Amino acid sequence: MGSTADKIKGTANEAAGKARQAAGRAVDSPKMEAKGVVQEAKGKAQKAVGKTKDAIKKATN
Repeated sequence: MGSTADKIKGTANEAAGKARQAAGRAVDSPKMEAKGVVQEAKGKAQKAVGKTKDAIKKATN
């Protein structure tokens, strides 16, 4: 997967995670809220991978 795709998917997962957390709080579901935290963290990690790929590409050019 390319760096741009990683960043896009990361941003999408972050947004979905935040939404899931909000929904969990709204319906008083700690389990749903926790899943949202995990999904948001996954998104942040994906974005970091994309940024790292960009940095590596720039360093090798």
